[in-house]
Parts: sequence; structure tokens; C-alpha cells
Amino acid sequence: MLTGKTVVLGVSGSIAAYKIAGLASALKKLHADVQVIMTRNGTQFITPLTFESLTGNKCLVDTFDRNFQFSVEHVAIAKKADIFMLAPATANVIAKAAHGLADDMLTTTFLACRCPKYIVPAMNTQMYENPITQDNLKTCVSYGMHVIDPAVGYLACGDVGAGKMPEPEVLLDYILQEIAYPKDLAGKKILVTAGPTQEKLDPVRYLTNHSTGRMGYAIARVAARRGAEVTLVTGPTNLEKPRFVKLVEITSAGEMFEAVTAAAPAQDAVIKAAAVADYRPVSAADEKMKKKDGEMFIELERTGDILGYLGQHKRKGQLLCGFSMETENLLANSREKLRKKNLDMIAANSLKVEGAGFGTDTNVVTLITREEETALEKMSKDDVADRLLTKLFSL
Repeated sequence: MLTGKTVVLGVSGSIAAYKIAGLASALKKLHADVQVIMTRNGTQFITPLTFESLTGNKCLVDTFDRNFQFSVEHVAIAKKADIFMLAPATANVIAKAAHGLADDMLTTTFLACRCPKYIVPAMNTQMYENPITQDNLKTCVSYGMHVIDPAVGYLACGDVGAGKMPEPEVLLDYILQEIAYPKDLAGKKILVTAGPTQEKLDPVRYLTNHSTGRMGYAIARVAARRGAEVTLVTGPTNLEKPRFVKLVEITSAGEMFEAVTAAAPAQDAVIKAAAVADYRPVSAADEKMKKKDGEMFIELERTGDILGYLGQHKRKGQLLCGFSMETENLLANSREKLRKKNLDMIAANSLKVEGAGFGTDTNVVTLITREEETALEKMSKDDVADRLLTKLFSL
């Protein structure tokens, strides 16, 4: 995902420095070129050798290090950097960044970079909330730098409050949002539905399905990383909520119908990846249970056809994509659904194919338009999302 991208991590003197080892490892697994620069104080918390082992690159500390490369090292790294993340950023190094001080390898390289710069404060709550530190952060923002707010929690000093560095997974999300994809969908508004819906039967039980929401979340995540303004309407899932999207949480099919139909007119594209419960109880809550031939039963009715409604009310120029999950006659049934619901594209997958369907990190789909079919091999759901978005916006 990050092949050909250079990520520079600036590590200063905070106990949170050890967390950056996990971030460096995650970036390397995504095939990024990871360059780590440390302050002298940073090396007191984690050794340069750790980062060299994880990244395969020399960890730089000394501005005048004899590394036997005929280049001005801080300038060479600054030129090829796609993003510079200063994490953890102490109050001291934030002050230097705000005022252009460059007295070591880290701050010299930081000043020379023209790529996007992210500052991740990590310090005692009193230091973080000090008006001087807050003014310095505002100055950094005024110069176009990005500041990732610290988490609130138990700090190494024993205090509880703001100043805790976010976990590596959070920082990785910011990096991927910035550089993982070209921003070719900038200016586009995309509505995505994801997850299951639940139809309450009584105070204990409900009707639902096996959808986990992974495919819809992947589409929303990748669309946002490609620059789109994304609204995600999601049913109940166990997934971590994606950042950088507008989240609308619902429970029932009726709530999803209302949320989608209210937002759809303003969208350039609507992608329905949710697996909606097909039925709901007919009667009011206190009248649902009925007795017939000595057995208790609940009378059900079909829920509203969200995709059909969207197809009937699709405005000119709007793109509409659905999903078709079948156990037989995959292509024929999916083509009929495409026609009947007035879709521009449908992603068809079979529950009988290994690596496809609910609860997996991969998917195997065929993208069907009115003109052609494109069968994709098994790949991660993020890669499926990327291919789906590219195909949809090529129509």
C-alpha cells in the first residue's frame, strides 16, 4: 500500500517513544521506506538500534554523523519525504518547530521538509495545557502543520488527563489518510451503508443477519483516503469506527431507510454494502406474539427496499452501486437486480466461494455494469474497495 512512499518519524524524549517501534514496524509491513530521526533525549527511552532493526535504515541522531554518504543528509531525507510525523513531540521540540529552531538532526530535517508535517504531543498534562505550549501548537497550525490531539488517560507521571500519545494504530490511520492514495476523489460526496440491521421482536430477541460491516467500512475508509467526503450509515457492528468520515449510526431497517433517503440527494454516489434484515414484526411491541394451534408465532412483513427506492429516485449524474450475495445463479440474478433496481453497478459475490462473504478480511467479487463484467480475484476488502471505487467513477 505504501510502496514508493517515504515516511520520516521524528522521535523526541518522551516515555511514549517506545510506542513508535510498533508504528515503524507497521509502516514497514506496508512497504514504506521508514526513516527515523531521534533527539539525544529520545535515545534514553529507546535505542536507535531498535529502529534500525525494524526499518533497515540507519537511525539518525547526530547532524554530523559520518555515514559515508556524499549528501547533506538532512536535506536528502527532507527532499524524499512524503510525510514527517513528529511523535512523540515534547513541549521542547514543539517550541522549536513553532519558531524555526534547528539545533539538531531532527529539527534541522523538520525545518527543511516541505511535505505534510504532523505533530503528536506527548507530555504531562500541566505542560500540555500550559498557555505557552498551546500558543506554540497554534503557531505550528498557522504554518500549515497538523496537530493530532493527545489522548486523555493515565500518564507515566501518575497524573490523569490530556497528554497521552495516541496508540500506533491511530497514528498509522493519519499517515494512510495522508499518503496511501492519490486524492482523485476530492470534491466527490459518497454515501456508504454498512453492517446489519436489527428488527426487535421483544425486549430480548431481534431479527438480524451475519453481516459484520467489514466491506462497507473498507469502502468508506478507502473513499476517504482518496479524498472523498464520505457519509457512512452503519448498523450495529463490532468494528472500530473509521476516522475521517461522517458517521450515522442506526439499528433498524426503517432507520437506515430514513438516514439514506435523507442524505442521498446531495451525494455524487451511493454504495449500499449493508445487509438489511428482510423482515420486521407487523404488530406493535405488545401485540407481536400470537398463538396458533397452541404455538406462539410472530407475524412478519418485508422491510422497505432501500436500493429500489434509490434507483427510482436517482438524480441525473448520480452513481448507484449495490451488492448482490447469492448462493446460485450469481451472475444472472445479479444482472437482473442491476436492471430492476436501476443501478449503475453491482458487486456480486457468492457465499460458496472460499474467502468471500461475511466475517472475512478478503472478498471475491464480480463488478457488473450494463456493459461488462469484471471478475476480481481474491483480495483484501480494502483492495476490493479501491477497485470498486475506480470502476464506479469511470462510468
